[in-house]
Amino acid sequence: MKWNTYIKDYQSYLRIERGLSKNTIENYGFDIERLCLFLETNQIEVSPLKITDETVQQFIYAVSKEVNPRSQARIISGLKSFFNYLVFEDYRKDNPLELIETPKTGRKLPDTLSVQEIDSLIAAIDLSSNEGERNRAILETLYGCGLRVSELVSLKISDLYFEESFVKITGKGNKERFVPIGKLTEKYIKIYQNAIRSELNIKKGFEDTLFLNRRGSQLTRSMIFAIIKDLAVKVGLNKKISPHTLRHSFATHLLENGADLRSIQLMLGHESITTTEIYVHLDRSFLKEVMHSFHPRK
Repeated sequence: MKWNTYIKDYQSYLRIERGLSKNTIENYGFDIERLCLFLETNQIEVSPLKITDETVQQFIYAVSKEVNPRSQARIISGLKSFFNYLVFEDYRKDNPLELIETPKTGRKLPDTLSVQEIDSLIAAIDLSSNEGERNRAILETLYGCGLRVSELVSLKISDLYFEESFVKITGKGNKERFVPIGKLTEKYIKIYQNAIRSELNIKKGFEDTLFLNRRGSQLTRSMIFAIIKDLAVKVGLNKKISPHTLRHSFATHLLENGADLRSIQLMLGHESITTTEIYVHLDRSFLKEVMHSFHPRK
């Protein structure tokens, strides 16, 4: 497979699973094509599976002479995403941009939904269909436990510890963590299990998988994206949302209601608390409240 084949597969992933716009996908493609042009100009014949971090660093150094830090940051981010995709699909074992730092241009805050907007999405689900009960349980689990979409689709029945009010999650790097589960989320999962899932003709190998399609197989990430996108359109939500938006909302609402960052970090499965700290910037009123409540000079 040549660069073009991998680029096309990656762009399909961005369109179907990430739900990105045509212009955004084209921009991601331009970044990769810029790298390809650099390789061609310097007569470096190497596939995306064999390119080294040294070669990528040479490219970034060349780019830094031509564009401003913001454009440079976008190019690095785009290439990191491309190679992360190749790693995720097991085409590569590593990302050659892993150690390359992005120029500081200010952090982009994640999109979030209000509690009312989340309630509107869930209320818009058609519960007259079997898929409706499943989809309600899916949204409640994404928001109620703050899961990544990959964690949701791979969630096992044997991972549910309802008596202890915890769910065992297998996250990035196969790292396991336990996340508390609320009674409401537990209720809708049980309704789905007892009324819908129990009636499915479950295919071999998926007996322990919690959320299944109507053919008895594991749901794909793109199916979850499509479910949420369709609901957003249905309620007229003028925001670009994805399963990750519910995860961001989970963290933001916990912080707004007084949860500490360390607890949120553990529930989200962030390796570094620096990643979790971005949520502090979402609600300035919360910061003022903390200062006025706890600072001795309030």
